[in-house]
Amino acid sequence: MRIIGGKYRGKKLWAPEGKKVRPTAERAREAVFNILFSHLDEAYENLDMADIFAGTGAFGLEALSRGFKSATFIDMDTKTVERNAKMFTAEQAKIKIIRANAVNLPRLSQKFQLVFMDAPYAQGLSEKVLAELVAKNWLAEKALCIVETRADEVITWPEQLELIDKRVYGLAQILFLQNI
Repeated sequence: MRIIGGKYRGKKLWAPEGKKVRPTAERAREAVFNILFSHLDEAYENLDMADIFAGTGAFGLEALSRGFKSATFIDMDTKTVERNAKMFTAEQAKIKIIRANAVNLPRLSQKFQLVFMDAPYAQGLSEKVLAELVAKNWLAEKALCIVETRADEVITWPEQLELIDKRVYGLAQILFLQNI
């Protein structure tokens, strides 16, 4: 697994063996960033993003490589994302890692223009976290939530969010929801 674009293109990331972590495929990550470019109103350097169920942190680190202002990583087990984040020495001031259960997010003063989440498939966690994002006021106006689920998974989201795009990449479905 590696960073696929931006300043750190080609940088290899560490991923543990086994099925504990299921990183978003490089092809899907590349496609998501291509789609994001057309849906975001601001330049990447003005955007704060949150990577929820961060795992390896690949998505958030990819965002930093492409010039995002900051990346906040949320996971109950932060060992892997911490290990990968340490390799981005020039970006340390832009990285925040929070050990937390995503279905009970902490209150933060910061709002995010982009949230990426890749919850364990088919456990209802994406729906719970989307509700948490709205309830705890994590989303900036017109924020985008990118939700990866299993391709056949059906989820619901708060009325405050609107589906603006949907793509399927192999076994994964990527939903693009906008805060309205």
